[in-house]
Amino acid sequence: MSEFTVTGRFVARDGWQEFEKQIEAPNQNVALERTYTNFGSQLGLKRRDIDIYGVTA
Repeated sequence: MSEFTVTGRFVARDGWQEFEKQIEAPNQNVALERTYTNFGSQLGLKRRDIDIYGVTA
């Protein structure tokens, strides 16, 4: 498995909040899905509340 860096922003209480997460996944698509899943479960966000800028290896 490779480690990917996912960057983007999400809706927070006081506006948009920038983030950069390190995700271990077999490919970029899985890393993207895990990011959506993590934010959804931890912060209760919908996919429309998360704006992904990019996924890099």
